[in-house]
This record gives sequence, structure tokens and C-alpha cells, in this order.
Amino acid sequence: MITREQIPAVLDHPVYDADGSKVGDAKNVFYDDATGRPEWVTVKAGLFGTNESFVPMRDARMVEDHLEVSVAKDRIKNAPNVDVDGGGHLSEDEEHRLYDHYGIQWDEAWQQANDPQDGWATTGPETAGHTAVAGGAAGAMDAEPSGDDAMTRSEEEMHVGTERQVTGRARLRKYVVTEEQQQTVPVRHEGVRVVREPITDADLDDARSGPEITEAEREVTLHAERPVVETRVEPVETVRLETDEVTEEETVTGTVRKERIEAEYDAVDRRS
Repeated sequence: MITREQIPAVLDHPVYDADGSKVGDAKNVFYDDATGRPEWVTVKAGLFGTNESFVPMRDARMVEDHLEVSVAKDRIKNAPNVDVDGGGHLSEDEEHRLYDHYGIQWDEAWQQANDPQDGWATTGPETAGHTAVAGGAAGAMDAEPSGDDAMTRSEEEMHVGTERQVTGRARLRKYVVTEEQQQTVPVRHEGVRVVREPITDADLDDARSGPEITEAEREVTLHAERPVVETRVEPVETVRLETDEVTEEETVTGTVRKERIEAEYDAVDRRS
């Protein structure tokens, strides 16, 4: 259970659900009017979100710099729409709707909130109510100075954070293209040339022993080389995707409200 002393560490800090997913930032804490115990926290999702969802503080705990609640993110997103600016106070009807949404029994919630062992005041459920303490004003439940010569001036502070979101996807896709390549390769072929050799005295007898004048022919087989193309698949490289984190600076503009105190003087007529 979150104590009153831990509230400054809750406001404007991240809120995570039971599965470790970020829901948003804590903006307001609603106390039980009778016991003073923190009962509800409102969470604003997104940097520029306008709606705040009510989340029960039961079983919530501080983990380092964030608040961890016991309900799932989807259930928080679908919580009933309750006006946070409605006087800073939850009506009984609004609280009943929140209890029904989160599956909390009204009597069970009252008994847990008023457990005497925790040292909290005990009262009846018919007097229960919740008052808000807004972010940046954790001491708002403390009384103003009792004198008429002083007043408290408050102002809003802008807290800028970041949230991780999906901006795109990258993928590797392999496809086949066909291209022409040219290579020069030497090829050989056989040609024919006529060789004439005169008859010598040594060959004269053989030449005379042949037939008389006749017709004849001789044939020679010619050979030639031709280019042959063969392809083989060879691995050439491995391709993979890697992500690099790049840090850039962006300027965020927001509006904050500040209280100003001016002195006014009334003149006193001293002519009498």
C-alpha cells in the first residue's frame, strides 16, 4: 500500500501495469475522505493525451522511479470516463462505476480501506468519499496558514518525458535478376592447305609404279572448337539487418499556469 509520504514520488512519474507495460504518467491521487488513505491514481497516457484513467491504488507499489499497479493496461484504458476536474472529488456513483469496472466489491473495498490494524480511522461506507491531490501539489491537504497576512502561491511545472513507439519496419527480401555477361575465350579450328612436293630420284620408281592417268580424290576431316557456357552457384556474401539508435533533440512546447499575488491598498479617509 502506498503511504501519504510516498505521494510526491508518485505524481508525474511513470505507471506500469502488472505485466511491466507502461500505461502513462500519474497525475492525480484521490484520498479517502474518512481515512486519508490514497485510494485512486489518475494516469494520463501519451505525451499529449487529454484523458486520465482512474486506477485503484490497492496493491500498488513504488519500484525505483515508477509506480507499479496490479491491473492490466487494457483494463485501465477501458476504465469509465470520470471527470477529473469535477471539483476534485469523486461522487458515490462514479466510485461505484470504477469498482464495478475493476471487479472490486464495494463492501470489500470499504473493509480493506478501514482495516484497524493499519491504524486508519474507521467509518461507515455511507460517508465514504475521495478528494484529489493534483500533480505538483502533494501538500495540498495541509492547511493554509491560519492568519490573514499570508497566502500560498502555486504554479504548474512542465515535465517532459519520452515514450517508445513503432515508426516503421525494415525487412530483407531476396529475388532473382538475369543479366548478360561477356567474356572473350580463344577457340581453335583446323584449316586446309595444299602442300606440293616435287618427285625426287628416290621417289621416282614408286611414282611410276602407280596407275596411269586417272581421276581420284582424298578427304580430310576438319575439327573446330566452340565456346561452351556453364553456370555454377557460388556463395558471395551474407546480408543481415542491424538497428542503430540515433539520438536527436526535439523542442516541446507546452503551457503552464502560474499564480500571481498583487497587493491592493485602500486609502483611509482621515479628514474626519
